[in-house]
Amino acid sequence: MPALFAVAFLVVPVLELYVILRIGSWIGAWPTVALLVLEGVLGAWIINREGRRAWGALRDAIGTGRLPGRELADAGLVLVGGTLLLTPGFLTDIAGFLLLLPMTRPLCRRVLTRLLMSRLFATTRLGRGLRQARAGHDAGAGGQAPGQSQVVRGEVIDRTDHRE
Repeated sequence: MPALFAVAFLVVPVLELYVILRIGSWIGAWPTVALLVLEGVLGAWIINREGRRAWGALRDAIGTGRLPGRELADAGLVLVGGTLLLTPGFLTDIAGFLLLLPMTRPLCRRVLTRLLMSRLFATTRLGRGLRQARAGHDAGAGGQAPGQSQVVRGEVIDRTDHRE
């Protein structure tokens, strides 16, 4: 994972610079700078609006006693999207807008949730247990996966006398 971050911190700025130079050669230097400034101003306004909405939804969820799972995910996406918008460049701005805009954020949240859940199940004991249970289920009607014990559902009855 650290190698992935190192590559990202090296590759993304080079790609951003390439895209900025290509757009600059296509529409000119000053229009390119103006476009980057316009994206920054628009991004700051969207960050402010969506950040307030995410904070309000988080406060409402906590105030009503609900677990704020979706609200926390939205707040995190707004934070990451805002950070990407503050980074100069067209590619990071596109990614930032995707994370910030209300019509694209649910899709990003679903993708992120699936990614995190698959990662969680791949690296935890719970995930290994679920994979083993599935392997036991797939082994057939009478069989269990090797090394698994059979689970018998039951009830514990305490018959001890508690009189003194």
